[in-house]
Amino acid sequence: MRILLTNDDGINAPGLLALHKAIAEIDPLGEVFTVAPKTVQSATSHGVTFHTPLVVERVSHIDGFAVDGRPADCVKIALSTLWPERFGEGSRPDLVISGMNAGANCGVNVIYSGTVAAAIEASFLGPPAIAVSMHLGRGRPLFQAGAMHARRAIDAILQSGVPDQHECISINVPRCEELLPDTPEGREELLRARSESGSPGMPISSGPAQAYEFGPDVDAPHDPLAEMPITVCPMNTHGLIDRFEKRTSPGGQTYYWSAAGGLDFHDTEPGTDVDLLFKRHITVTPLSFDLTAHDSLRSWEKKLGR
Repeated sequence: MRILLTNDDGINAPGLLALHKAIAEIDPLGEVFTVAPKTVQSATSHGVTFHTPLVVERVSHIDGFAVDGRPADCVKIALSTLWPERFGEGSRPDLVISGMNAGANCGVNVIYSGTVAAAIEASFLGPPAIAVSMHLGRGRPLFQAGAMHARRAIDAILQSGVPDQHECISINVPRCEELLPDTPEGREELLRARSESGSPGMPISSGPAQAYEFGPDVDAPHDPLAEMPITVCPMNTHGLIDRFEKRTSPGGQTYYWSAAGGLDFHDTEPGTDVDLLFKRHITVTPLSFDLTAHDSLRSWEKKLGR
């Protein structure tokens, strides 16, 4: 099997490297070719580049390329150009995997996620795709442990064969982390880990609240290596609670800084991805790029007489 690997945290992100190791080095799933953004592109959703060139550079630490663009750009140029140049005209990957993202992409976050957008773009163009994300808590992320859990979920998905063309599946892995002391040294180490991971935000004791600090399990102890159930579930569809801090620049201009948490929802339905992720389930959610509200087509045909 040949796999295209991409992400939104960048070609050097520890989540991508951990997942690459889990699928390409430890009991390889197949041949893995990586095309990922050169820099962090978190929360860029499904943006694509039209008016500036996409600079592509070969990397040495893994087999692949860095693209100075967004996640969807990476998939577009990979499938149309870089993959055929490498494997032959007309060839396509058997599977596209996007991740492993530093931060959960559950609930309505799938709309904002560059990780999910890369998987959606792939499935839209043809190859089946899997997006992989890991919930971040208040400790230092253990991406190797998270990638191990993600590999087990990927194996479960592939047990009945590679998904069909145009299928897209999102996996969320519960937090796997090492707790650090709430000291200046501990906070500095956590800030460094966050910066290297591609995750936005800061620890709660050092700045505004961010996505990884929300959820009923955020302070609960856990064994990052313990096996977790894999559960198929729908996404939570309640909106995020938006918060902005009003500030004044040195020049006297008013500006607003987002202080919202990416997993702080107005409500969470039981049995959805958000609910189960906080209960330490690995969630598996099938996604669709068809945004048509099919249940409303007939009623609108009647309203418009068409």
